[in-house]
Amino acid sequence: MGQPESSLKPKDIENLLRKAADSLKGNSKRIFIAQTIEAYGYGGQSWAEDNLRWNRGTIRKGQQELISGIPAEERFSNRGRKKAEEHFPNLLADIKSIVEPRCQTDPTFHTRRLYRPITANTVRNLLMEDYGYDPEAMPHLRTISRKLDVMEYWPRKVTKSKPIKKIPETNDIFNQVHTINKEADESVGVLRISLDAKAKIKVGPFSRGGYSRQHKEGIDHDFDPDVILGLFGFFLPEYDDTHFFFSKSKITADFIVDTLEILWVKLKKKYQINTLVLNLDNGPENNSRRTQFLKRIVDFAYNNALHVKLAYYPPYHSKYNPIERVWGRLENHWNGELLDSEEKVLGLASTMSWKGNMPTIEMVEEKYDSGVKLTKDEMQNYEQRILRHPKLEKYFVDINPACA
Repeated sequence: MGQPESSLKPKDIENLLRKAADSLKGNSKRIFIAQTIEAYGYGGQSWAEDNLRWNRGTIRKGQQELISGIPAEERFSNRGRKKAEEHFPNLLADIKSIVEPRCQTDPTFHTRRLYRPITANTVRNLLMEDYGYDPEAMPHLRTISRKLDVMEYWPRKVTKSKPIKKIPETNDIFNQVHTINKEADESVGVLRISLDAKAKIKVGPFSRGGYSRQHKEGIDHDFDPDVILGLFGFFLPEYDDTHFFFSKSKITADFIVDTLEILWVKLKKKYQINTLVLNLDNGPENNSRRTQFLKRIVDFAYNNALHVKLAYYPPYHSKYNPIERVWGRLENHWNGELLDSEEKVLGLASTMSWKGNMPTIEMVEEKYDSGVKLTKDEMQNYEQRILRHPKLEKYFVDINPACA
């Protein structure tokens, strides 16, 4: 008695072969295709290409693998369109150098986002003008916009992010600050530090807004705090390194330079530095006309044989100072918490992270008096030991003991 005839039609067999191949991937799929062609015999490649829609190149590749027994290298990374930064290796770094100095924090600290006051089109034009990108080969505007989003530089959408006032010299000050910062970040032996004081911290069971994980109710008004803590911070933008100094005393010019001297002991061991660039705001205790601050910072530079440059941000534009981004992160970190003890304030501050790095925390116990100042004659002696910018003398001060 003979074998029963199959009820499958040629089209049904072709569909089964096609589905079987589609269920496989890579080398396994190609080997199956090659074995099918081999079973078909002469003319199998043409038949498979016409009826099964198998690619002739895939068929031949599978046949070579079947004969050699060695799977071909897949090279998935070489498939598809490459990212713009593979064609332009410095693209992301160049975008960062354009946008980062211009970024500002949300002055209310309700979000940790960085807002950029320039458009993607402006960034693209600056890449061509300042960095020599070929207009014909430049990435598309949409690509630049996507890169800005990936790098978390958000377009400014809120009025609250706009500065309150603007003096005539603002643009010139910004240009000079950006130039000094860029040179510092690209030079060997130069360290840039952003420094500033945070708003006073009232210790007590006071509501700071936000959701509390402990479901504790805070007091709406901060009457009679247990203690008021001052906080001064130092931020190293190139190293994402932060250092916090707390105090129950006033944040004076002497306090600022004393904490800088404490920090300098650590920094000179860690980095090979000959020049220090300080980014500051024009606060009442650390502006370049504050006689006691100028005296202390000049003495600091000469005692350590260190070239020090003071670069101030324009008035009403403190949100551009990099340390302000750290304060925004800290506010979001302890948002919703009741800062009802010194230990809790210091503990929460020490657990804040900036790009994976925890800050160093130190409590300064010394008491400082405000109002300390130099006489005109004393100030004149110190003025002779510094060099001010010819047009923006209040905002850029150069202290170089080697040139004395």
